[in-house]
Amino acid sequence: MPQLRLDELLEELQLRIDAIRGTRDRVHGLLEALLSVGRELDLPGVLRRIVEAAVALVDAEYGALGVIGEDDRLAQFITVGVSEERIAAIGRLPSGHGILGELIRHPEPLRLTDLAAHPASFGFPPNHPPMRSFLGVPVRVRDEVFGNLYLTDKRGGREFDAEDESVLTTLAVAAGVAVENARLYEEARYRQRWLEANAEIVGGLLSGAGETQVLEQIVVHARRILAADLGVLALAGENGDDLRVAIAEGREAEAHRGLEVTREGSFLGAAITAEAPVISRDIGADPRAAEGPRRFDGLGPAVAVPLGTGAGTRGALLLVRAVREAAFTDNETAPLLAFAGQAALALELAERRRAAEQLILLEERDRIARDLHDLAIQRLFATGMTLQSTVRFVDHPQAAERLVRAVDDLDETIKIIRSTIFGLRAHEAGPAARGPRARLMAKVEEAVAALGFTPGLRLEGLIDTDVPAGVADHAVAVLGEALSNVARHASARSARVSVVVAAGTLTLTVADDGVGMPAGEGRRSGLRNMAERAEQLGGTLELTPGDGGGTRLVWRVPLTGVAGGDGVAGGAGTAGGAGGAGGQPA
Repeated sequence: MPQLRLDELLEELQLRIDAIRGTRDRVHGLLEALLSVGRELDLPGVLRRIVEAAVALVDAEYGALGVIGEDDRLAQFITVGVSEERIAAIGRLPSGHGILGELIRHPEPLRLTDLAAHPASFGFPPNHPPMRSFLGVPVRVRDEVFGNLYLTDKRGGREFDAEDESVLTTLAVAAGVAVENARLYEEARYRQRWLEANAEIVGGLLSGAGETQVLEQIVVHARRILAADLGVLALAGENGDDLRVAIAEGREAEAHRGLEVTREGSFLGAAITAEAPVISRDIGADPRAAEGPRRFDGLGPAVAVPLGTGAGTRGALLLVRAVREAAFTDNETAPLLAFAGQAALALELAERRRAAEQLILLEERDRIARDLHDLAIQRLFATGMTLQSTVRFVDHPQAAERLVRAVDDLDETIKIIRSTIFGLRAHEAGPAARGPRARLMAKVEEAVAALGFTPGLRLEGLIDTDVPAGVADHAVAVLGEALSNVARHASARSARVSVVVAAGTLTLTVADDGVGMPAGEGRRSGLRNMAERAEQLGGTLELTPGDGGGTRLVWRVPLTGVAGGDGVAGGAGTAGGAGGAGGQPA
């Protein structure tokens, strides 16, 4: 009997020693977890480290941390123990219903033997692993509930006990301090990044960078700072009701480039109407983003901000993150709204710079026109009159013939110079009275904003003199449609436009270095309209691959019924003795 009693005492002593050792190990584990969580400063890293430490401390199979958003729903959900393949099969992250929502509504520790037995349980979505036991505690940052820790399925089929709850509650307190430190560090980094980005944008504006280049920098910086997978910048049309995507970078960018949507009924337009940031947890299911083709596959949280200045709203900037990424917060959208104002400022400064450059260009054109009129034409006129009067004194037939040809050449030169003067001074007569040369140049300038670059332009021949008004109208429309196609479909980085009048034919060529014409695209309505215009004038439309890639469009029509001289660009020859070089030059 004494021996039996001694064995029982030794066994009891061993159990107590094991318990003390287990408690000691758990305290050491808790201290290590607290130190590990406190060392991290990057907020995403802190959140994941908290979940990993919680799973290890209470020996759970699965763990998660749900971050609560401004609408009391889960804005972020970090999991441990569930594979990426299983997460993808489950689908979108939980929003905060069922047991998860119970802790949001009542932020107190919750310990359950069986999840399914709780009245708030909604069950699990398809492909979700089965779970039974549950332990949840809130994570507070000062007096604010930042989120909740969720642990399920204690290993070995055991249940979570009061000691597990105490350990997890202690970890949650330390986690709150770590989250606050990480938030402060993240805010400081954000401010630094926004300041650096603003400095680069302002530097680009002051150095005279192009409008497209500045807008691209704005989208790139916004995507990088807010960790967005897609960035889209759209500009308002002339009527203010339509929006056209000018810049698209990142995931699904090709589906957005050149896209046109209405202000009413689009997510971008909603930001312009509200004149404030517009946030969506799932843009793919948001009715405000339903207009247009399907273009948000695999994307979820989104924010759109208007591009506004004192003069009004010029467009909107959209940022989208991938599915299951964190929703955008007010702390992120506030500096984004100010940063988007840089885009509007870029547009305004670019317009003013272009207006100033255009004024300088017009003044220079006036000077050149005056010099050509007062110097070149006067001298050519005098030389032509001298040669014409000399013909009668030349007895040799061949010499007289050469003099006549020289006079004709001078007359043709005068016509070319007059045509050039007419093009240089066409702006003085207003848009309605501009000749074909000026209208073609204006059409190229109009396309710069949509293209993102300035096309090369070559004008050759007597365009203002020999091209009738009807043919000019068709040519201007064809050029506009061709450049629009390049902007919408070619994804080109450069383009070349050539308009040549020679041998009674007008040839308009538009070549780009884009992706080329896909099979079957020849039926597009714009190309069909250009072909019909050529047929009406007895001409042709050719669409071929470019020499170095891209597409080459050639629109060729005959010049029939050319109008006579108009006293400025036309005129007869000096040899004929009327108009062009005779009398006072125009």
